[in-house]
Amino acid sequence: MLGLPLEVRDEASIRHMADAAQDSFGRLDVLVNNAGITKDALLVKVKDGAVVGKMSLAQWQSVIDVDLTGVFLCAREGAERMIKLGNGGTIINISSISRAGNHGQTNYSAAKAGVAAMAVVWAKELARYGIRTGSIAPGFTRTDILSGMTPETLERVTAPVPLKRLGLPEEVAHAAVFIAENDFFTGRCLDVDGGLRL
Repeated sequence: MLGLPLEVRDEASIRHMADAAQDSFGRLDVLVNNAGITKDALLVKVKDGAVVGKMSLAQWQSVIDVDLTGVFLCAREGAERMIKLGNGGTIINISSISRAGNHGQTNYSAAKAGVAAMAVVWAKELARYGIRTGSIAPGFTRTDILSGMTPETLERVTAPVPLKRLGLPEEVAHAAVFIAENDFFTGRCLDVDGGLRL
């Protein structure tokens, strides 16, 4: 096992991680792009007919930098090494059900739609090198991002879920294992959301 700190907004950090993984294991079989943050805000907040706030450029850019650009950079470096090593591989992007658009999440929804779309593009570009791709769109999952929610808010977000609960990280991980192991899966997105559709 190898644990390395990684800054997904920094090309040098990503190159170092990819080189270290290749040097330690001699190959790179699976890359899971799962770094993500949220900075929720309305595009424009209106109260009593007056604009009282709006999503800042910093809120937009910070989410795009981590959730979209970071995925691009990690996949680019991973694909390069997979091609050079000649063993093929699998690249998995963690998207979200918010990719369909979610209130207060212009930045996050755009990024998560983007990572699902990139998996489709890469499936077409990288298949000739034996590299498959995919994405996973979790619903509300019991992670640190949700840890700050009040019990009332958690109850509200799980109410429309047919299975009436949050997903578990291991259920998302199981979807990643499925993508990695299924040699006829590429370019598609798995919804792991308990039946919820935004």
